[in-house]
This record gives sequence, C-alpha cells and structure tokens, in this order.
Amino acid sequence: MEAIPEELSTDSIQGYIDQFVEVVITEGPQIVLAIVVLLVGLWIIKRVVNLVNAGLERGETDETLSKFLSSLASIVLKALLFITVAGMIGIETTSFIAILGAAGLAIGLALQGTLANFAGGVLILLFRPYKIGDFVEAQGVAGTVAGIQIFNTVIRTGDNKRIIVPNGAISNGIITNFSAEEKRRVDMVFGIGYDDDVTKAKETLKRILSEDDRIHADPEPFVVVSELADSSVNFTVRVWVDAANYWGVFFGTTEKVKIVFDQEGISIPYPQQDIHVHQSN
Repeated sequence: MEAIPEELSTDSIQGYIDQFVEVVITEGPQIVLAIVVLLVGLWIIKRVVNLVNAGLERGETDETLSKFLSSLASIVLKALLFITVAGMIGIETTSFIAILGAAGLAIGLALQGTLANFAGGVLILLFRPYKIGDFVEAQGVAGTVAGIQIFNTVIRTGDNKRIIVPNGAISNGIITNFSAEEKRRVDMVFGIGYDDDVTKAKETLKRILSEDDRIHADPEPFVVVSELADSSVNFTVRVWVDAANYWGVFFGTTEKVKIVFDQEGISIPYPQQDIHVHQSN
C-alpha cells in the first residue's frame, strides 16, 4: 500500500482546520443564537403547556380532551420553534413547509372519515351533550354511555351488548339524553270498563299515586279521562319522579293498579267482539 506523502497530509488537515475556523468565525454567533433560542423556546413552551393544563383543569374539561389539547399545543409549538431555529442557521425552510403542507393535505384526504370522527369527539368532549353513565339514544342505539373516546363512543345496551358508535355520526345527529335532567315525567294510560264508576276509578288512581313516596307531590299528579275508546274508558296518568326512579315507578304503578282495581271490583277490559246471530224466517 502506497503511503500518503507527509506534506500532502499536513496540507489537507490544515485546510480542514482553516475551513472549520472560518465557519466558526462566520456562522458561530448565529449558531450560538439559534441554540439559545431553542433552549429558551423549549422552556417557554413548557410553561405555556402547563398554563393550558391549568386552564383546562379550572374549566373542568374532560381528562381525555385535556391531555389531547395539551399534547397538541406542545407538538404545534415545538414544530414552529424547530422551523424557526432551522431558518436561523441557514437551512431553507420554504420547501420544507411546502412538503409538510402537501403531506398534511394528502393525509387529510385519506383519513377524511377518521378526521370527522376525531372532530366529533372533540366537540362531544368540549360541549358535553352527555357524560359517562348517562342513558342516551343516538343513531338508532339506546343504552348507557360506557366510554367517550376521541374517535367513538361506547354504549352498553340494556341487555349488556357493547356498541361502538362513531363520534362524527353522533355529533351530526339527534341525541336524546334521558339522564340530563334530575326529574322526569312518567306517562301511563289505564282503561276501565264502560260499566265501571269513573269517579271511583279516578279516586283509586289518585290514592295509589299518593301512597308511592317516589312520586313528587309538586307538580301534583295528573289524572284525567282522556279517551272513550272502543272497549274502554281510558285515563291518562302523568307523574313526576327522580330520573333514577323512572322505570321503578312505571312498572310498580302498573302492577299496583291491576292489584288494587281487582280488589275494588274495577274491571280492566280487553279487546273483544260481540257476535249477534239472527235467525231468518
């Protein structure tokens, strides 16, 4: 192997040293300034993210949304900081920004449905049309909200089925929240026969309602004759209860009305037909 001339090696090393010194002298202050800006910027971003977290906590924002927003703020601010520092040390950032924009557009078009679900999740977590534990009806599904995630909502039905509903569809549709209010009105209809005493039946219904402590006295229970049907005289009964007692009062009152009506001799008719046979001469 042929040895490198000592004079040539020395000249090459000296040339590299001279170039390095020139770069340090020319670009050194700018590099140092960029490093200072980077360090100070990272410190400021950390303080800003902490302030965002504190503000979200004071506003009682959902924990999932709070973590997402703080992470998003940190990523965006750091990206802007790195682009700024890159420009300070002479790196061309115009093309880099254009590439990022084009990539973002392509990703957005490819994930259009996912982004819609993401936006819907942010709106749900921000405006809270429902919360975990609420009984809701949305997109043809009724059940208890078991979880609210960024992209979907988990609903558990009454027969313990787990249904995943995209947040984009929920946020753009009609939501019925049965648990949003503390009180709910229970509507019931009871029929008696045409031969029964209407006044007695009405007083019996009022007595049944007054004996149930779950039924609110204010507003007063509403009991009226609402329909003269084909085979019955129908009473409409409306009472106000705590939301948690809705189904208990509905089923309990229905059962008790049957028992008490039987004891009082008040009939509950069922559909029937009378057939009259005419004998021809």
